[in-house]
Amino acid sequence: MPPKKDAKGGSKGKDAGGKKGGAGAAEEKGKEKKGGNAVKVRHILCEKQGKILEALEKLKAGQKFPEVAAAYSEDKARQGGDLGWQIRGAMVGPFQDAAFALPISTVNNPIYTDPPIKTKFGYHIIMVEGKK
Repeated sequence: MPPKKDAKGGSKGKDAGGKKGGAGAAEEKGKEKKGGNAVKVRHILCEKQGKILEALEKLKAGQKFPEVAAAYSEDKARQGGDLGWQIRGAMVGPFQDAAFALPISTVNNPIYTDPPIKTKFGYHIIMVEGKK
């Protein structure tokens, strides 16, 4: 079941994925192999854009991702922002697209979404620690 949700979620933000032809399905399958089916992800979630931009400035100033998440995130995973391993289809569309597009990085030298990603939950700064 997750691959079906996966294809649907992946096509929302992507123009190429919007086609339901054989080539589109093959591209989607190739993308899954390349990007994996799960990511170990951390995020900082803020309801207000001003607050997330403040958190972004702290990251740019060199603060560690878990420290900024603990101080700013309004999510239950605020202890360092760790969401653990998330599979395709389990995350909201824009968040999932961003998470699978990011390269793997570390909390000491994070590569994160800039600008923050907007979802129905608020604004997210996302980083990925692993893929499988």
